[in-house]
Amino acid sequence: MHRGTGSLMSRRSFLGRLAMMVGWGWFVSSLAACRRAASETRPAMAPVSPAVRLQASPVPATPLPSEPTPTTTPGPGPTVRPARAQVAFVKTTDRAEGVRRALALLGVNPVEGKAVLLKPNFNSADPTPGSTHSDVLRALVEALWGMGARSITVADRSGMGDTRRVMEQKGVFDLAAGLGFDAIVLDDLGADGWVSIRPPDGHWSRGFLFARPILEADVVVQTCCLKTHRYGGHFTMSLKNSVGMVAKYGPDGYNYMQELHRSPHQRKMIAEINVAYQPALVVVDGVEAFVSGGPAQGKRVTAGVVLAGVDRVALDAVGVAILRLFGTTPEVEQGPVFGQEQIARAVELGLGVSHPEEIEFLTDDVDSATYAGQVREVLLAT
Repeated sequence: MHRGTGSLMSRRSFLGRLAMMVGWGWFVSSLAACRRAASETRPAMAPVSPAVRLQASPVPATPLPSEPTPTTTPGPGPTVRPARAQVAFVKTTDRAEGVRRALALLGVNPVEGKAVLLKPNFNSADPTPGSTHSDVLRALVEALWGMGARSITVADRSGMGDTRRVMEQKGVFDLAAGLGFDAIVLDDLGADGWVSIRPPDGHWSRGFLFARPILEADVVVQTCCLKTHRYGGHFTMSLKNSVGMVAKYGPDGYNYMQELHRSPHQRKMIAEINVAYQPALVVVDGVEAFVSGGPAQGKRVTAGVVLAGVDRVALDAVGVAILRLFGTTPEVEQGPVFGQEQIARAVELGLGVSHPEEIEFLTDDVDSATYAGQVREVLLAT
């Protein structure tokens, strides 16, 4: 683990954290006010039933043997699906502002007093949307501190490069030192740092190894980019971002990523990873997007949006609709949004809403409401 503050927080870091929390005091106290203001600017909606949080099933916390034996882990079903999923939708080209506004609109605080594991998208060191923008990471960390998080750990595993090198190039360790969070390179975990999971009726031949720090965190927060995926995923957003929580190699040398990317069931397997955990919060940076190519490089458009929510299915469905709005690949354009294999399999697993009608957009200005209305039309058109 790389500790940005060392074993004891320096006076400078402490004062910086204190100033940050004071500065963010307005954020926590204004959540309800923002929600009231937002309700005046968006069309009236049907009453929203209380969402039922989907809990990941417990998994054994025992060290893996050298030849891992996958543990059959019950899936989330049967589960009560949330009646609706709220998606905060902010039209903006300012990432930091977008993060703050989206979180205020969402009006939840699942992190107060909690140890937070923050999973970004550092698949490579390429510029955003190839990887998480430093403005998003900074704004989100500052928000989490302001909401009263007890600790924050940023963790990832890169798919297209050495993770430590990628995080160095993206300035993560310097940011950790300045903002007082920890950073973990998941590749550096030993055999006991991974838990073997086999989803019921899954398409993984021997299950997959999932990072123990994510399972042991009080809450998991995720931030991802908005883009297509040319290596078989078709698109990569919150569901696909979870691939970075899975080991590339097992202790016996088995290559889980090779199995994933060579399988005709790749998109279903992506969804199946997500049974291992339930995020408390997801932020999608769609200020820029890849509408073809990806995940590292592709055809870039200014989509001009930041999303936030809890339901991965809803967020990815909205993301797919945005890609379609700008014109995207034949694979992403094909069929109903909820017919996309990642989304359809996630629905089967009980990971989120099952129809576009169950998605409620939260906006705070006319421009955002208009944009969200266009996206809703795409969602409902297929």
